[in-house]
Amino acid sequence: MIDAENLTRKFGDLTAVDNLTFHIKEGEVFGFLGPNGAGKTTTMRILTCLISKTEGEARIAGYDVSDEADSLKIRKIVGLLPENVGLYDDLTAYKNLDFYGKLYECSETQRKENIPHFLKLLGLWDKRDVRVGTFSKGMKQKLAIARALIHDPEILFLDEPTANLDPESSKTVRDFILDLKREKKTIFLNTHNLDEAQRICDKIGIFNTKLMAMGTPEELEESVWSNKTVIELEHVTDKILKALNNFPLNDIINRDNKLIIDVANPEKDNPLIVEAIVGAGGRIQYVTKLSPTLEDAYLKIVRMDQ
Repeated sequence: MIDAENLTRKFGDLTAVDNLTFHIKEGEVFGFLGPNGAGKTTTMRILTCLISKTEGEARIAGYDVSDEADSLKIRKIVGLLPENVGLYDDLTAYKNLDFYGKLYECSETQRKENIPHFLKLLGLWDKRDVRVGTFSKGMKQKLAIARALIHDPEILFLDEPTANLDPESSKTVRDFILDLKREKKTIFLNTHNLDEAQRICDKIGIFNTKLMAMGTPEELEESVWSNKTVIELEHVTDKILKALNNFPLNDIINRDNKLIIDVANPEKDNPLIVEAIVGAGGRIQYVTKLSPTLEDAYLKIVRMDQ
C-alpha cells in the first residue's frame, strides 16, 4: 500500500531523508519514531505529494508520487493531519469541515453524515457553530483529525496526532485510531510518544535520517537483550551461587539479594533454577521476567548512531 525504495530528499547540502526503503501493507498501522529533526515530517510530506523527492522511488496504492497525474489520485485517497493544523480561524468548526469536504468533492449527503459524526466522536459537536480562532490548541488538533477523515480516505498520514491534547483527549484519539485500525485503514503515524506507538502500531520504524531498525514492537524490544529472569531472595549466599554454576547460564548479576539471570529458555530453565536455589537453602520471595520496553529499544538504537 505504501512503498519506498532508496527514497532521498536533500535541501542543499543537507540530506534530510537518506536512502529510505520500507513497505507498509494494506490495513497496517506503521509508526515512525525518531528524534526531532530526524526527517519524519519530510518523509510524510513526500509521501503525500506536498514536496518532491530528490532520488529514489515512492508509491502510494501503486501510484507514483513523482507523477503529476498520479499525485492528484494520491491526494484523493489519503487523509493528512499535518504538523501545523492550518485551519481557517474565521470559519466555524462545521464550516471548516464543510469547506474541506467540498474540496475533496464529497457530496452534500456525505458531508451531512460525516461532519456531525466526527464532531460528536471527537467531542466538538457543541462547538460546531463557534469560530475556530477561539479554539484551544487541543480543540484545533481534534478538528484537524476530523478534517483528515472527512472524505473517508483509504490511507491516513498522522503527524503527532495527540500533540497538544490533554490525557482524556489523547485517549479519545488513540481509541479512535484503534477503531480505524479495526476497519483495516492503512495508517502512517509520526509520533514521539512511545507508549502510543506500543499500543497502536503493528510495525515500527526507528529513523534518524536513515532507517535504523524496523519490526513489530515485540521484535524491537527483544533486540535489546535476551531473556532475563529476576529472582529475589531473602539472602543470596555463596552456596546458592555455587549451585547455579552447574547451569550453562550466560550471565548472572547479584544485586541487593536479587539475581538477574540470562536464560536461553525460561519455560524449561526457570523451574530447574528455582529447584536448585531452594535445594541450596534459598528462600525465594518472588520470580519474574525482566522485560525490555520499546523505550529501551528506541534509546539503544538511536544512541548507536551517535
